[in-house]
Amino acid sequence: MSSAWKNLAVVSLAQFLGMTLWFSATAVTPLLVEQFHIAPNHTAWLTMAVQAGFVTGTLLSALGNIADIMNARRLMFVGSLAGALANAAVIVAPGTATVVALRFLTGASLALVYPPAMKIAAGWFKDRRGFALGLLIGALTLGKAFPHLLTAMFGGRWREPMLLASGLAVIGGTLVLAIVRDGPYVAATAPFDPHAIRRILASRGARLATFGYLGHMWELYAMWTWVAVFASASLAASGLANAGAAGSVAAFLAIGSGGAGCALAGYFADRLGKARVAMWAMLASAACAALTLVVYGGPPILLFALVMVWGFAVVADSAQFSALVSEHAPPDHIGTALTLQTCVGFLLTLVTIELLPRVAAATSWQVASLLLVPGPLLGAWAMRRLGK
Repeated sequence: MSSAWKNLAVVSLAQFLGMTLWFSATAVTPLLVEQFHIAPNHTAWLTMAVQAGFVTGTLLSALGNIADIMNARRLMFVGSLAGALANAAVIVAPGTATVVALRFLTGASLALVYPPAMKIAAGWFKDRRGFALGLLIGALTLGKAFPHLLTAMFGGRWREPMLLASGLAVIGGTLVLAIVRDGPYVAATAPFDPHAIRRILASRGARLATFGYLGHMWELYAMWTWVAVFASASLAASGLANAGAAGSVAAFLAIGSGGAGCALAGYFADRLGKARVAMWAMLASAACAALTLVVYGGPPILLFALVMVWGFAVVADSAQFSALVSEHAPPDHIGTALTLQTCVGFLLTLVTIELLPRVAAATSWQVASLLLVPGPLLGAWAMRRLGK
């Protein structure tokens, strides 16, 4: 078991380092808008391009069984290196179109980092897979939060935090290739199967887990993308000075608290049931999304408390959907099943990432988060059916 925990620790560290690329541009959006003269209605594409690239990468990977045909450790290294190069190239980009294209390539590269890491972790754990994947997704969550902390540290500079994120990703990929080994519970490689997706979708458990994941993803990335803007607007409405910097800190706390949520949910999921814990987490996050209506413009302490609880709950269930799919999918196509699940989930995130600021512009940030409530409620319904 010590070997399993050692491999999980290294792949989790690599996941943390690699995922700093995801929100590296989102965290410095105001500075990039000024630098590249990006139109206000195009700022969402700094994040949506990453999502679109990730969807494209995971779709191609799922169709080609790449996560099962090729070794997951090598895929993580290649993805981390390619993502780091695309992210760093923003420094010399000539204009907005190039920036968006590079963010797309960054997302496509991360399709070779995220699902393979889950496959590696699943390969080392069987009875405690929920907890193991919870720790892994917790590390991923902290990695996505980290750019917001870097932004608060570097102030008005945007090149330094983006270059630092690229350097961290290269280190992460190198660590996986040099230290991590393949576990005994998942096939390291498998032959190409043109019917792999059909076989995966034939499983009722895999279908319900994926439907629950869609409800989860309806909320998650829109919250992560816009929580800094929402928090800054709320803090400004409350009269707090330097609301922009405080909003970045709130975003880091909101996203970062999800790391603890993933680990704790994983611990209880192996004991109480993965579907049950995922259902509870989604009901809690739906309640937090609704409560933004109440805390907006109020005392800052209430806002910080709510976004931390929301961030804790909104991603706590994430690893359990992956664990459920890995349990219900055909054993020789777990990599493809995980890749397919993330593909359709991230495709849905494009909708809410784009819609949320439009709803806020038409109404206000005070009520915009109500758009996110139906997703986790429907996901909780799917988990209740799967639990039965």
